[in-house]
Amino acid sequence: MTAHGHDAPRAARPATGSGEGGRTVGDDRVMTVVRQWHAVHPGLATAPMELIGRLNRCAALLQQAEDAPLRSAGLSRAEFDLLGALRRTGRALTPGDLARETFSSGAAVTKRLKQLTERGLVERRGDSRDRRVIHIHLTEQGRDLVDGILPGQLAYEASVLSGLDTGEQADLTALLSALLVQLEGRLGGFRP
Repeated sequence: MTAHGHDAPRAARPATGSGEGGRTVGDDRVMTVVRQWHAVHPGLATAPMELIGRLNRCAALLQQAEDAPLRSAGLSRAEFDLLGALRRTGRALTPGDLARETFSSGAAVTKRLKQLTERGLVERRGDSRDRRVIHIHLTEQGRDLVDGILPGQLAYEASVLSGLDTGEQADLTALLSALLVQLEGRLGGFRP
């Protein structure tokens, strides 16, 4: 990790202590990294690293957790995202539409669509006006799979977040939404 911010230097938070509401704050992997940076660069402003590092670490851990129920259905998160985009929009989408809906590259979408087509979960249909355009449709089997998985997936995700009470979840959701709106405005054209 690197520090990249313009804030005034600030000391690292104590490794343990009492957070707001009496909650005990313990070490996490990012705090260990921050302490290591402070050992070689005392006074380094690590606030951006602390936040972005934790967001990245949480995202990686949540990705692993979210994938558990999907794996039991034989799907990857990326495949489920494609199927979910088709289900929630309620219409056929082009591969380009799916790339935008799922924040994926065109090549990745093409590869996933091939696998989903082979499994009978989606089908491709040519456009009646332009043979170069392909529309992707959910099959009945694909729709049933999404509808069957979604309630269990949401229940699993709720259990993953159960360490935070509903107020904390709402606060975190609002803060992350504000950050996402800002980042999408600034970096919206960037696609990983």
